[in-house]
Amino acid sequence: MYSRRKFLQTSALGSASLLVACADSETNNVNKPIVISTWDFGRAANAEAWTILGKNGRALDAVEAGVKIAEADPSNQSVGYGGLPDRDGHVTLDACIMDELYNCGSVMGIENIKHPIAVARLVMEKTPHVVLIGEGAQQFALANGFKKENLLTPESEAAWKRWLQKAKYEPVMNIENKLYNKETDPMPGGKDNHDTIGMVAMDAAGNLSGACTTSGMAYKMRGRVGDSPIIGAGLYVDNEVGAATSTGVGEEVIRIVGSHLVVELMRQGHAPQAACKEAVERIIRRNPEKAKNIQVGFLALNRSGAYGAYALQKGFTYAVKTETEEKVLDSPSIY
Repeated sequence: MYSRRKFLQTSALGSASLLVACADSETNNVNKPIVISTWDFGRAANAEAWTILGKNGRALDAVEAGVKIAEADPSNQSVGYGGLPDRDGHVTLDACIMDELYNCGSVMGIENIKHPIAVARLVMEKTPHVVLIGEGAQQFALANGFKKENLLTPESEAAWKRWLQKAKYEPVMNIENKLYNKETDPMPGGKDNHDTIGMVAMDAAGNLSGACTTSGMAYKMRGRVGDSPIIGAGLYVDNEVGAATSTGVGEEVIRIVGSHLVVELMRQGHAPQAACKEAVERIIRRNPEKAKNIQVGFLALNRSGAYGAYALQKGFTYAVKTETEEKVLDSPSIY
């Protein structure tokens, strides 16, 4: 028998569901399209992404186009052309890309190809695989029309040769109080040592995509790969929840599967900044002493267009572009 109490309960639940649906709809229209990316050089990358987003283009196309700007910039010694080499003098690049349908592609340790992000997208779209590495990744790129180029610029080669005089591997990542002299210091510190550009975007249709690309840690061991090209570590996209990317010492991000963690925390109800902060705190809990001397930062965007970041150390910046704003923000940090 359908009682009056059941009727009232059903009506109340129905009204609540309607209110949630309306709230979701209103929130979901607040801040799209939007693109965010790591570091101050993300501003130029965002501007390029906006040439697509601003015309109601797909977020996937936007993030690929955006990070290509950083890949082609020889003054950025942590991404693409002009990237600092490994300890043997080889510039090896890593990149990954992910769309709103869980499709993803990655290349690791690829050489002589200026735009690894474009190769990663082809891995996603033209192969049954997610990851190609090293010579195989290069072979695949060449077979698809890419050209071999020397990516070691004179500036990066000179820095490597200075490093060889001591050959001491001592990464100093993005810590604001470190000083760096380009003429004498072979291991950049401070804000000049940006590693990686990670970018996530939401298009006018409300779909998310992300891209991440890097030349990796300067003077790394031959064959070393960090978090940037690893789906779930350096980048993760879930169209129902949000997207996240990371920067800093990749080994620490891999250990907590950082970007996936941030997205899952957003699924549990955390705001983007709070989710990023929790991921950073997890790194600290794992190794408190080590965390004081390295940098890791996370950047996140949820499906409502809200965004946020958090880092271990001061100095991490991120860029934001929407229809009404274009800015670079300082990330909050633990230390």
